[in-house]
Amino acid sequence: MKIIIIFVICLALGLTSIAQEEERLPKALKDSDFYENGNYNPKKVELGKFLFFDKILSGNKNISCATCHHPMAGTGDGLSLSIGEGAQGLGVTRNTGEGKDKIHERVPRNAPHVFNLGAKQVHTMFADGRVTVDATQPSGFFSPAGNDLPIGLDNVLAVQAMFPVTSATEMAGQSGENLQIGYGNSLLIFPSITPKPSLPYMWEFIASKLRAIPEYVTLFKDAYPGDISITNDITYVHAANAIAAFEAFSWRFDNSPFDRYLRGDKEALNASQKMGMNLFYSKAKCSTCHSGVLQSDMDFHSIAMPQIGGGKGDSIYPGNIGNEDFGRERVTKNKSDRYKFRTPILRNVQLTAPYGHAGAYDTLEAVVKHHLNPRIGYDTYDTFQATLPSRPDLDAIDFKAYNNAEIGKNIKDSSDINKIEISSKEFDYIIDFLKALTDPKALDMRKDIPKKVPSSLAVLD
Repeated sequence: MKIIIIFVICLALGLTSIAQEEERLPKALKDSDFYENGNYNPKKVELGKFLFFDKILSGNKNISCATCHHPMAGTGDGLSLSIGEGAQGLGVTRNTGEGKDKIHERVPRNAPHVFNLGAKQVHTMFADGRVTVDATQPSGFFSPAGNDLPIGLDNVLAVQAMFPVTSATEMAGQSGENLQIGYGNSLLIFPSITPKPSLPYMWEFIASKLRAIPEYVTLFKDAYPGDISITNDITYVHAANAIAAFEAFSWRFDNSPFDRYLRGDKEALNASQKMGMNLFYSKAKCSTCHSGVLQSDMDFHSIAMPQIGGGKGDSIYPGNIGNEDFGRERVTKNKSDRYKFRTPILRNVQLTAPYGHAGAYDTLEAVVKHHLNPRIGYDTYDTFQATLPSRPDLDAIDFKAYNNAEIGKNIKDSSDINKIEISSKEFDYIIDFLKALTDPKALDMRKDIPKKVPSSLAVLD
């Protein structure tokens, strides 16, 4: 009788534990969680694919969106900090350029992955959140362009696509090098005057380049039959919407073992992954920030991440232009937001190294260990984790901020995370769970790369 009673109690406790586990977990993703219910216009997607890989969008016609967000590098580039306009090569083999074409600076932040950004819950873009959905704005979005942001952008992912093409470091080139960056209009008459061109001018100039390519004109007309009837109807808004459609359709990944588990296949995760999942959503407190089905609360936090590279020009010293990056504070102007960055989405996370807003960590294990004790993680950071193609003048500033004791103290003091105690075995379980967030389809994305683009510029070099 006692044995039966004990068995019943254990069974009840087990069922309670399972119920509590299920209650902690997010709901599985479904088509309605994505723009267009996941059903995108194939002509628009095809156009977006060409645009994403076409260097015609850049000022000097030498870099595309795909250069820093390549399918063969987990939709990133494998570098801590991207090497933008002026460089040669792809991924970790990309160099800093030579002679007059050498890069002006590294891109100040790590190139984030582009997985699942077509999900409606992704309402904010960029590590500092400088682009976000905002119904109070005429365009429906808050962005650095303010009232210059055009009407007609489909979603926040399309808004994001408006800006890399205007960045001197990323895609536009340096002032005076080309018509796109500011060698147009009055500058043709007064070349010594190099004011920063307006964003509307830059977007219109890019659209004019696309309108000059007959194949693109046909593609735009096919993708927007009710909107584009003549060549001059084509705008960069159409291009940005197409790029967003391509990214949202092609890089939606929601068939990982974790997804299948959420949909009811309880054998999709092995025992170790299940242990890691339970730790992720309880004792290890990962889900405090990495919440929801995409493992991001879309909010901003400081985790005392080492600042490497040239930074955003911020400085704790009044009047100085430094090598810091104040993160969210750059947008809100609120000092309490200093060193806070948007919580990254963890889907396919094992494919998206390096990690951190400046790509400080090269391995998943190292960045997870940092989360468990950010202060110690900062103090014991191994600079060999950084993947930064060498050049003496850049090398001299890559760890300038990190090596400054006062900056280090401020970054550590800003941390939102306190020390979390777990065993080495539990650590391994969490790593196993994080790997279970990888959709097998993401392991081979060669089909997403076009063999050629309408401009006839090289796709891969």
